[in-house]
Amino acid sequence: MNSFFERRYVIQALFIVLAIGLLARIFYIQIIDDQYTVSANRNVVRTVVDFPGRGPIVDRNGVILVQNEPIYDIMVTPREVVAFDTLRFCNLIGIDKAGFEKRWEKAVAYSRSLTSVFEKQIPFTIYAPFQEHLSEFQGFSAQLRKVRTYPDSIAAQFLGYTDEVTDKDIQRSHGYYKKGDFIGRTGVEKAYEDLLRGQRGVRNILVDSRGVNKGRYLNGMYDTAAVPGKMLKSSLDSRLQKLGERLMTNKVGSIVAIEPSTGEILAFVSSPTYDPNMLTGRDRGNNVAKLSVNPYSPFFIRPIQAYYPPGSSFKPLSALIALQEGVITPQTTYFCAGGYQAGNHFVGCTHHHGVTDLRLGIAGSCNTYFCNVFDKLMNTDGSQNTRANFIDWKTNVNKFGFGARLDVDLPHEGRGNVPTPEHFDKIFRGTKWRSSTFISMAIGQGELEATPLQMANIECIIANHGFYYKPHLIKAIGDKQIIKDEYLVKNPVGIDAQYFEPVIDGMQDVVEHGTGANSRITGITMCGKTGTVQNPHGKNHSVFVAFAPRENPKIAIAVVVENSGQGADWAAPIASYIVEKYLRDTLTSRPSGKTPEWIMEQNLLPELKPKLTPAEKMASAKADSVKKVKADSLKKVKADSVKAKSGLKSASGKSRKNNIQQIAGIQPKKNEH
Repeated sequence: MNSFFERRYVIQALFIVLAIGLLARIFYIQIIDDQYTVSANRNVVRTVVDFPGRGPIVDRNGVILVQNEPIYDIMVTPREVVAFDTLRFCNLIGIDKAGFEKRWEKAVAYSRSLTSVFEKQIPFTIYAPFQEHLSEFQGFSAQLRKVRTYPDSIAAQFLGYTDEVTDKDIQRSHGYYKKGDFIGRTGVEKAYEDLLRGQRGVRNILVDSRGVNKGRYLNGMYDTAAVPGKMLKSSLDSRLQKLGERLMTNKVGSIVAIEPSTGEILAFVSSPTYDPNMLTGRDRGNNVAKLSVNPYSPFFIRPIQAYYPPGSSFKPLSALIALQEGVITPQTTYFCAGGYQAGNHFVGCTHHHGVTDLRLGIAGSCNTYFCNVFDKLMNTDGSQNTRANFIDWKTNVNKFGFGARLDVDLPHEGRGNVPTPEHFDKIFRGTKWRSSTFISMAIGQGELEATPLQMANIECIIANHGFYYKPHLIKAIGDKQIIKDEYLVKNPVGIDAQYFEPVIDGMQDVVEHGTGANSRITGITMCGKTGTVQNPHGKNHSVFVAFAPRENPKIAIAVVVENSGQGADWAAPIASYIVEKYLRDTLTSRPSGKTPEWIMEQNLLPELKPKLTPAEKMASAKADSVKKVKADSLKKVKADSVKAKSGLKSASGKSRKNNIQQIAGIQPKKNEH
């Protein structure tokens, strides 16, 4: 009897142990391990993410610059896959067997139970026939997405591009982005990412064990709708942008055009450019690799990132500061005998201008005149005050936007450069430096550097007689005419309006019968300034800045064509065609005879230098040093000969008009400033 009870307790204990074991296993399966939960849910409810379309971007007239087109990601859940015809599958989506195995291994490594991307960005032309056979490939599904498409293939650097998020992007977004999402990487796409991306939606779909759709779970009670991104209306004029990009074909440089009365950017050309459609679709990776090694750097956003000495285009700004400071008047004259002696070095001029006032100084781009003006600015109250005067001058130049970001609504804008006193302290080992040591800045050379956007903004300031609106590229968001408040504020530069007219007179003379006369537009009064920017690495840069018309200006522009020579030769005619296109929507002939078609056909790309071996580099450096010694000797001889000249005839007896016409009749063979 006792043995019976003992056996009963043993049996009961076994059942209790088994029950506890089963309960523990159930607890582990349901609470701790989600593998079976995931599998069960996938047999009942499948969550589908609805990716919203990014907001379209249009030009100022409503022309579409970028929109969306559907593409499909092929998704896979490895645990649900059963045997199928692999070769047929590969042929349908356009991959080979090795590619299939690589993708399969990646999906399995990610998770056997979770769905991941097997093949990205299948265009509809490939997806349509694949969809007809999708039921043959259990465990595979399709995810609809939308990618950017660019109908006119223009404004690549302005628009920017999107890219798949990285782990860092996901981390910075605090989990908002998921793997496979796209984010704006450059340009407007990055600057306005929060508005363009929209909001993802979620659909919960009932499916059976074979993955067949059985409708919405609980009639969509837990679904959320995708919210598309906001539409952005840009200030860009696609007509100008197209023309500008064509004129800059096979040239390095940029065009920036701005509406002075608003600060809206009308054209934003960075050359060389590329077709933005290259950075979408399945070939994106290969195209990025090709563009990245292009020696002319198409990804470099020249309008806001390239630094150039402004050259003679800086002279009107220099004149305005001098007028405001009271060191000159419009009638102040200096005698130009072909150059200016600054300490122990000589600054040459393009002509012997004779007696030169402000108007002729600008029209004839007289280096002598502006070196004298700069010297007077720097040495007010004696040379012992050069440092303090330089600081005041730098402050005034900064007010015009040089050496400071203009806060355009694009990332990675450059500051340009206006040197500090400490810069010269370092060079000259102390504070005993004088205006003659940096006289080159009087004519926009030396350490002074600006972006094309800053150069165009100077023209807005002159056109507006003393103020500017911050340049910007987006003029409206969504259906509402919303714009950032900072772009509606006037920014004065501290120059009285009365001083602009004499400067503008000189700029009008530049185009009417000065260095820019060959780019004159019949019936349009354009005020401008040519510039030939010295380039230590090759041929000079061609620069032209302008605004038009003189009364009630509608457009301000800066054009830079690298390694192309004088400002009048290339930058000026290109700018004149952009101005005429905007004001009249037509293109007429120019005195130079250079047609838009002829300019488009010219190849001015700088010649690429082959990479040198160490021995070749040493030989080249030795040759350069010999050339420098010879050049310095020649410069000294020239300076001495100029100093020895006497009895120069004064031009004071000639009228200003005759002086200007004399200059216009000579096509200088030297650097035209």
